[in-house]
Amino acid sequence: MTINDSPDIVSLDQLAPGHVIARGVMRMLTHLGYASLAEFVPTSGLRVDVIALGPKGEIWVIECKSSRTDFMTDTKWQGYLEWCDRYFWAVDTDFPTDILPDETGLIIADGYDGEIVRDAPLHSLAAARRKKITHKFATNAAQRLQRLCDPTFRV
Repeated sequence: MTINDSPDIVSLDQLAPGHVIARGVMRMLTHLGYASLAEFVPTSGLRVDVIALGPKGEIWVIECKSSRTDFMTDTKWQGYLEWCDRYFWAVDTDFPTDILPDETGLIIADGYDGEIVRDAPLHSLAAARRKKITHKFATNAAQRLQRLCDPTFRV
């Protein structure tokens, strides 16, 4: 089961550890006034765990890591930096945070909520890139909602 599946009820023990963290991050983002999507593809070959669109149009990317090995084997994360204004790692309380790069943000999360413990530096997107990613965010969100409303419809 992935976080994009839409059963009536999903218990945390049905989710992979990274998806549990993503769920808490997305709940935190909602409280902060952000809209978020899980498993978003900004461009071919990249898939971010969570992307968030803020109240002023800002774009955040959050990568959820459930273990040291999960982090150490991630070879694509630096490619995500050009697709957001701020970049965060999200981990649980047992994660060894000292291995995460200091020049990125840090969120501690569980399946119910999250907390920003280190803000990410701002690297403002160019206007054309912001427009492209915002449009793709809106299109993805609308398509996901349509699949929830009409799960048998396929293009």
